[in-house]
Amino acid sequence: MTQSTAFHAHRIFDGSTWHDDAALIVADGLVLDIVHARDAPDAERVEGALVPGLVDLQVNGGGGVLFNNDITATGIETICTAHATFGATAVMVTLITDTADNTHAAINAGRDALGASGFLGLHLEGPHLDLARKGTHDLALIRTMDASDLAALTAAASAFDHMICTIAPESVSLDQVMALADAGVTVSLGHTGCDAAMAGEYANAGVSMVTHLFNAMGQLQHRAPNLVGAALDDGRLWAGLIADGFHVSDAAMRIALRGKAGPASVFLVSDAMSTIGTDLTDFTLNGRQIYRADGRLTLADGTLAGADIALIDAVRYVHQSLGLPLEVALNLASLAPAQAMGITDRGHLRPGARADFFNLTSDVTAAGTWIAGQRIGANV
Repeated sequence: MTQSTAFHAHRIFDGSTWHDDAALIVADGLVLDIVHARDAPDAERVEGALVPGLVDLQVNGGGGVLFNNDITATGIETICTAHATFGATAVMVTLITDTADNTHAAINAGRDALGASGFLGLHLEGPHLDLARKGTHDLALIRTMDASDLAALTAAASAFDHMICTIAPESVSLDQVMALADAGVTVSLGHTGCDAAMAGEYANAGVSMVTHLFNAMGQLQHRAPNLVGAALDDGRLWAGLIADGFHVSDAAMRIALRGKAGPASVFLVSDAMSTIGTDLTDFTLNGRQIYRADGRLTLADGTLAGADIALIDAVRYVHQSLGLPLEVALNLASLAPAQAMGITDRGHLRPGARADFFNLTSDVTAAGTWIAGQRIGANV
């Protein structure tokens, strides 16, 4: 074992408990313990609080790079670095619906990027979606999953510890879902008009997640609960939520957070695009212009096109605007998404966890980030 390092902070949140005037003890990239500061006299002083690193399961871009436009290992590394500066220490880099060739290229880029700091795995959002619920996805690129698609995805799953595929029942059969789940893919329902009964059938087949709850899906009605109702009522389904004040109303978010049946819960995602960490005012996706203004990203017709937030911004929003306790807001973006992926050593700072953490300021921003105990660089 290498020599341990101690980090002293005014407060440390371990995922369940706040420790005042404490020191986080780290060795070999893992958390050894949290002790009182007096028991770690040589600790490095960190202003503010130390909290578990955020886990973002839906990140399309960052640092000026959109994965669809730079489908390389370098593109993945740039995206992960950009989000690490905002406290996200584990990122599922996401490819939005694209051509079969680009989907294959994304899988290859993901393989090449394995081991890159902050890269958790690959999220393929489409192309096997419902044409009627396309959102910002290119209608011309949405298609039904065929045998070659399924073979490519199941083969790719063996290369990644973590892989998400967002699919719609309109384009993917129950048998195909079972094959994906058996291969280790986390299958998520999204961009679909499926009703609650069909969502239940797909959960029986292995679906365990719902992509960006409320957006691009059937809404909860008193006689037709649809996918929103199924997501909230079915304790097997984890549900991602974009908390930026534009994608979902505050009231709907509060209702979902109060009403979700467990053990699966709601978790926060950023759905971030290339603008994060930059002053970009526009960019392209599948040849279409996306405009950035007033905290929103939209197509020319006003359709929302991803989100202009990092995950820490969602934490701050649910804490300050929805009134959730800070520790609850943090867990929605760290512990809950880690649990959704079956990961037990991230999202908290208890002994044995990966030493992934960041310096949380009183303004609920990130002021320094460590991955496996190593500082990743100065924050913007």
